Amino acid sequence: MNSEIEAIERNDTWELTELPLGSKVTGVKWVYKMKLNENGEVDKYKARLVTKGYSQKYGVDYAEVFVPVARLDTIRVVISLAAQKGWTIYQLDVKSAFLHGELNEEVFVTQPPGYEKTGHEHKVYKLKKALYGLKQAPRAWYSRIETYFDNEGFKKCPYEHTLFIKTANGGKVLFVCLYVDDLMFTGNDEVMFKDFKRSMMIEFDMTDLGKMKYFLGIEVLQRPDGVFIGQRKFAQECLTGSKWINVIQCIIQ
Repeated sequence: MNSEIEAIERNDTWELTELPLGSKVTGVKWVYKMKLNENGEVDKYKARLVTKGYSQKYGVDYAEVFVPVARLDTIRVVISLAAQKGWTIYQLDVKSAFLHGELNEEVFVTQPPGYEKTGHEHKVYKLKKALYGLKQAPRAWYSRIETYFDNEGFKKCPYEHTLFIKTANGGKVLFVCLYVDDLMFTGNDEVMFKDFKRSMMIEFDMTDLGKMKYFLGIEVLQRPDGVFIGQRKFAQECLTGSKWINVIQCIIQ
């Protein structure tokens, strides 16, 4: 919880103020979850501060909300291309991605439970950037990162708005596929990889996950003889849930 508040304040997401007369305030709450790795083991525990976006009204508190995400077919095509070319696929994760989205609307939220400012308990926070739970938060984040890619010289695929491509002299190319706050990228030039990661980490708070191993529930094994994908963890969960985990295995030919 402390790290979440620190991330919000470090990102200059809000400012404490009096609630203007006639303005609406939206509540906030804490949400807790476990993040698992490709083996189904606990990777980390996460506390997220979210707004009670269900209280927002369309046309009053927000307007546009749609945001594209990469289709599974697109992800498979990029993986297949990397396998054919012998390219390595890497992965990045944007920490608290929605906190980077800039708001066009005026939004006020209550102070987080357990983190009220002593002597200023009656005040509220005016949001400069989005918080999780806001109806417009995904849209604000996508607009933010889309602008970043455009400024960095990437071209957006006209048929897949979460696939960004950058080219350079000598046939160098970099593909980036975006699914909300998860990014996979591949290409044929290590210098472009390093420049891209360095630029992203300057612009956003990132986690470098190295070679892609687990993406959107898909396990990825990269070897010299190809790239192999599967869902062993999901299969084990299905077997465990149906109490078939200990049955005798039978190979079907």
